[in-house]
Amino acid sequence: MPIRLLLAGTLIALSSWGVPAANITLADRLVVNKSKRELLLYRGPNVIRTYLVALGHEPVGPKRREGDNRTPEGMYTINAKYAKSAYHMALQISYPNAADRERARRQGVPPGGDILIHGLPNGRGWLGAAHRWTDWTQGCVAVTDKEIEEIWRLVAIGTPIQINP
Repeated sequence: MPIRLLLAGTLIALSSWGVPAANITLADRLVVNKSKRELLLYRGPNVIRTYLVALGHEPVGPKRREGDNRTPEGMYTINAKYAKSAYHMALQISYPNAADRERARRQGVPPGGDILIHGLPNGRGWLGAAHRWTDWTQGCVAVTDKEIEEIWRLVAIGTPIQINP
């Protein structure tokens, strides 16, 4: 079983003999540009990975309430990681934040929640990149199963995520 060390933002996997098996640079922030349907992973000023994504059924505009099928916009963090999910694997985004909850309260509507970066529905991994032909989620950010496996390894709980229009 490999041993894993975190040094200066780089995850170093060591074999049982202490020999480096692989180096993985962890992202220190994520950016989703909804209009470009892209997710960028950054380490400092450098983009270390870029992914094309599918969004909620109604991608234009910020999420305003539960059930509007929109992907939120604003500053959040990754607050949980799920190795098993109805969508292969997932990272939970901290939506709603305090401003989202207050806006929903003023409008008298529930803000919604359970916004994730996730893979494809279990049993549908064969779709691969074809899933991006349309925006199909209920407000989440979707990538392929292979991509969510990589993202899951590169992103720690607490990592900030900026979701732009």
